[in-house]
Amino acid sequence: MDLTTATWTDVADVETDLAVVPVGSTEQHGPHAPLGTDRLTARAVADGAVEVYEGTNDRAVALAPTIPVGIAEEHRGFPGTLWVTPDTFRRYVREVVASLAHHGFDRVVLVNGHGGNVDALREISATITRHDAAYVVPFTWFDAIDAEGMGHGGPVETALLRATHPDLVHDDRIETAREDASERWGEWVSGTNLAVDSAEFTENGVVGDPSDGTLDRGEDFLERATASLVDLLDAVAERDVDGSTTG
Repeated sequence: MDLTTATWTDVADVETDLAVVPVGSTEQHGPHAPLGTDRLTARAVADGAVEVYEGTNDRAVALAPTIPVGIAEEHRGFPGTLWVTPDTFRRYVREVVASLAHHGFDRVVLVNGHGGNVDALREISATITRHDAAYVVPFTWFDAIDAEGMGHGGPVETALLRATHPDLVHDDRIETAREDASERWGEWVSGTNLAVDSAEFTENGVVGDPSDGTLDRGEDFLERATASLVDLLDAVAERDVDGSTTG
């Protein structure tokens, strides 16, 4: 049940305590991929998993609107990037979950598409579960499938975009994106990243070779990420959380 298109009466008629909140970012992904890559990929995985889960279980899922702006100040050197502070982000996510819990959706999976959100989502999920009236777990799609060569605007994200939003991939810029990309994230010395912002080590914002982001790989990533999220939804739906929440 998509809360964006449902009416309040639709919601009132549904009996479920399970919700999914896609979480992304609006930030540069090189010259070939859209600023909304992280929100688009998170939403695509969430959409696919909810469809499969609802189709195989006699249980609905409340699918919330995507949170579009995350922790992304490291990309501030590239026009169009938006960001909020970690404190603002954690507070916003917490209040969104609180509003879901108010309506009875108190088992929540946060489906994330941005690496910069990972730590904050892990922290706020634990805080909510310990102190609020909800049980929350974070899910980052590329970590869930152990996507090799993740990079940034590289082969993994480009591949998933080809499978989900092919019209948004600028094929005529792939070669330029590849030539000016960095091979790794950051500037590392003695196990320490000396770079604060991505513009310090990548000329065009890309890390990795986007030309390796084929449609076949993208379809495989989408299938595996969707299946992984369905498994998580099953686990969250069946978990005994009486001792984990205050509600």
